[in-house]
Amino acid sequence: MNIRLLNAGEKLPMELLLLADPSQSMVEAYIDKGECFVAEEDNRVIGVYVLISKGLGTSEIVNLAVDEEHQGKGTGRALLRDAIQTAKKQGYKTIEIGTGNSSIGQLALYQKCGFRMTSIDRDFFIRHYEEKIYENGIQCMDMVRLSQDL
Repeated sequence: MNIRLLNAGEKLPMELLLLADPSQSMVEAYIDKGECFVAEEDNRVIGVYVLISKGLGTSEIVNLAVDEEHQGKGTGRALLRDAIQTAKKQGYKTIEIGTGNSSIGQLALYQKCGFRMTSIDRDFFIRHYEEKIYENGIQCMDMVRLSQDL
């Protein structure tokens, strides 16, 4: 597997981005504010993450997704580690990530990779998304924010 920065003018892997964030308008609102990285295997994009600057020495992973057939095989962990290393190389002191209260697998992965919960943005997904989101039989309502010192 190879992880690289998406080239200027290269087509965004929107179908993957929408796995992590079901609102295309939300994705379009942040995609140009950061850098999009892709994981490739056999010349096929199988994963993606978007890293943005929040200023004051902090970066944020605003989207991280893995193609469904490659989930559970270490691709997400590799993308997360790459994002952490990229943020370090770019001189950031802290990296943040947020996920839904219903994203049980993601919450476990992020903590296994050294992230700690810092806050909960209550009703984030109710305020920012028109349609209700369900995952693992739980309504996604709150954004759980995590961070890691670099």
